[in-house]
Amino acid sequence: MPTPATHVSKPSVARRVTLDDFVPVPRGAQSVPTPPLAWPAKDPADVLDYELDIRAALAGNEGDSIATLDVTIAPDAAGDLTLNSATADGTVAVLWLAAGQAGTTYTVTIAIGTAEGRSLSRAVLLPVTSLSSVANAPSGLTTDTGTVLTDQTGNPIVVES
Repeated sequence: MPTPATHVSKPSVARRVTLDDFVPVPRGAQSVPTPPLAWPAKDPADVLDYELDIRAALAGNEGDSIATLDVTIAPDAAGDLTLNSATADGTVAVLWLAAGQAGTTYTVTIAIGTAEGRSLSRAVLLPVTSLSSVANAPSGLTTDTGTVLTDQTGNPIVVES
């Protein structure tokens, strides 16, 4: 008789953001403001794992890990983004997020308490857009010569029809 296989849930690093604003700044130097943390866009029908890695905040404190998570999502109305579950894996907070309104960018605020008493809170942006269907195909912006304009990451800049 076969034995059922057990499955191990391993979060995807494709949706992991890492704190990197804990880099020391030399005395007298001015720190550069860090851009807001953001996950890649999700479709309203997606139920996916999203991660926040706080390893940099605990550098030099080996053995400390996430003990508590308090997650809030804004906006928070019927049909908006929902938190299915939140867990921790050492220094990585893992959130399973579902639903959301297309065209809305949500702010997911994660307040973390560590086993050694540290606490920190970070907000991560999560844009929700319809990725599974295109009602009106967006058209790309072009120059007079027909060259497609792109943003700083190389994605075409589009306009909704």
